[in-house]
Amino acid sequence: MTTANKVTIVRILLIPVFIVEILYYFKTGLEAHRLAGLLCFALAAALDGVDGYIARHYNQRSELGAILDPLADKLLLVSGVVLLSLRSSAGLSIVRIPLWVTATIISRDVLLLVGMVVIQLTCGKMTVRPRILGKIATVLQMIMVLWRLLKWDERWVPSWTIAAALTTGISGLLYVWDGMRQLSASPRSLPTPHQ
Repeated sequence: MTTANKVTIVRILLIPVFIVEILYYFKTGLEAHRLAGLLCFALAAALDGVDGYIARHYNQRSELGAILDPLADKLLLVSGVVLLSLRSSAGLSIVRIPLWVTATIISRDVLLLVGMVVIQLTCGKMTVRPRILGKIATVLQMIMVLWRLLKWDERWVPSWTIAAALTTGISGLLYVWDGMRQLSASPRSLPTPHQ
């Protein structure tokens, strides 16, 4: 268990606290809950850079880290996007994330997960090539959620939302393209000869 992996586990443990605090905020409208949820989200997002830096700088890359780090990102972002798509019972001033954006983000992640399983079962090995657009999509999703939680200038909300949705959708298509190439290169993908 490397230091980088321990930091990633702390990120994962912050996610349920974030969810509970935002749900309490939606129910009660108490700003203390929003601030606590915001702190958890921001800390988990910041620790994403910390665990990556530790892994690279101190040569602590591991197979466990390659699984846990993107998992922590997905859990944090999907929970934030889904929560901020809900209606609050307290009539709060947080601008909701449109459901089509939530559907885009969740669909891409589900598609990638299914694709990974299919490639692993078909090819026996999967090669994931991280794309810069995928990293940009992750950053834009984090900004989209943080902007709403911070209740900053609402004029920028549509810009962050559209940018996050576009980069998410395009990066998903690029990952699908990569997956199809891996499947096409596998001997198991060739038609079976008639006997």
